Amino acid sequence: MNTTHDEPADDAEETALDLPMQVGLEARIIGIIHPTVSALGYELVRVMVLGRERPTVQIMADRADGQQIVVEDCEKISRAVSAVMDVDDPIPGRWTLEVSSAGIDRPLTRVKDWVRFVGHLARVELSIPVGGRRRINGIILGADATTARVREADIDYDIPLADIRRAKLVLTDALIDASAPSTPPPAH
Repeated sequence: MNTTHDEPADDAEETALDLPMQVGLEARIIGIIHPTVSALGYELVRVMVLGRERPTVQIMADRADGQQIVVEDCEKISRAVSAVMDVDDPIPGRWTLEVSSAGIDRPLTRVKDWVRFVGHLARVELSIPVGGRRRINGIILGADATTARVREADIDYDIPLADIRRAKLVLTDALIDASAPSTPPPAH
């Protein structure tokens, strides 16, 4: 994003950076459900459609307020998304909806994920090799609108976001510690 401290960020560009980077049917579904999910106070992390005969639409979400997502949140999202998708009907025939938290070892699907988890270990699978590599396991250095940066064995890789097939955080003690809910100090 090319903004300075003196000029306000473009809301449309900011929103695009906060959405999962997906194409095809998944991108269409994101376009349909994003306004509803966002209005409820949640953020989309990933949308996947699995299967053909009776596809399953899997939605991973976070709470926009940063709190941990609970079962009631998933139920709320599920009811709202079902209603919106029944109206727009992007999938012909019968389908199943699954809503879940992104979890600790979450997929990295948004620019904001790459920025939020700087310093943590990620596993990246590429559709087009970078530096002769299709798989990179390294420390996240950051990202911008087009590129994620990862360091593996003292080599820095600039990875075009469009070339990432799959990326996710690797479960480590540091990630668990960083993901633990903060608790207020005990009262005296």
